[in-house]
Amino acid sequence: MSGNRMSVTKRHLMSWGVGRTLPDRAESACEGAATVVLENPGHLAALLGSDLVGPHTVVLGPGVPADAEGQDAGPLVIGYEGSLSEPGGDMSIDGDFFLQSQDYATSAYMSVIGATLIRVTEQADFEAFLADADRARAEGEFAAFVTDPAVQLADVCALGAGPAGDGPRTRLYVGPDGELSTSPGGIRLGSLGDGFASVTAEWDRINAKSAHPCAVALGAVVPEDDRRRALAERPWLGRYLAALVAVRELRARGLSGIRVSGFGGRLVLAQTGRADAEDAGGSELPLLLWTDEAAYVHSPAAGRTFQIDRAAGELVETLLVCGSLDTAAAHAERDRLSRVQACFADVGVMLSAPETVGAGK
Repeated sequence: MSGNRMSVTKRHLMSWGVGRTLPDRAESACEGAATVVLENPGHLAALLGSDLVGPHTVVLGPGVPADAEGQDAGPLVIGYEGSLSEPGGDMSIDGDFFLQSQDYATSAYMSVIGATLIRVTEQADFEAFLADADRARAEGEFAAFVTDPAVQLADVCALGAGPAGDGPRTRLYVGPDGELSTSPGGIRLGSLGDGFASVTAEWDRINAKSAHPCAVALGAVVPEDDRRRALAERPWLGRYLAALVAVRELRARGLSGIRVSGFGGRLVLAQTGRADAEDAGGSELPLLLWTDEAAYVHSPAAGRTFQIDRAAGELVETLLVCGSLDTAAAHAERDRLSRVQACFADVGVMLSAPETVGAGK
């Protein structure tokens, strides 16, 4: 397989596992799902003959014949060996790329030796995920395995990140008997042979009834009442998931001793424990992180991280906690706050909640 084709496949595979749309995919201009994973190679012909796929879809199937790959037009079909759904399973493509799938509860006791997708596969996994999130929120300690740069957490849409970016247009899973969902642990959305509009409508219908979508991706492995209750009790889970991404990025740069503002403490002690902190939730708001040497601003929306000195970090944190320049000016010099806010605004990163940008509080 060419390097370019492998790169495209990896990007689609990670999008499918995590449940986040590819950043350069224009949903309205694309037909079918962006990525489809088959369990049964015998379903390939039926899939390719349906409107579940379009010309830009990447289809991954086990044991797909070599002559199914390399086509010049239509869906890109890639064969793989192994499993993308079994906990503890490995999959490989051309013997060049390997991805391991692990269940969450046992991952803390396993060594990460390469690209790994960690899944919630049952109630025990979900409870372990919540316990790690609670500890990070209260103590600032993030589980080492889930912040490893080689790890991705699957189905984040159902764990508090929300449904934006997920759904049948982003990914589909075709189970052994042709059942359709967005993930191996997801509620059935239909069967192979159903039209794409029907599958999408079912995804919309299920989520319309949920106070905390996505109610699909883990619906077959975690009771919805339990998931909904846990997310309602932790409105900050989306921010926690964004923090995991930010910490992974800094660990990939070789950094250690990373702290995240709002998780077990603050860079500015005076901001610690504020019940009215504007950055207590909101998965798209920037995050402030720091080490002994420097501070970092991570923008989940832009997918970028900026290094700054710790003094500037204190100003950033004050703006994030206060939510507006007017309120922050009661805690730090207004001119300095304004310069920092303007500097980040110039690169598209807003340091206050969208509804309060440019307005006093």
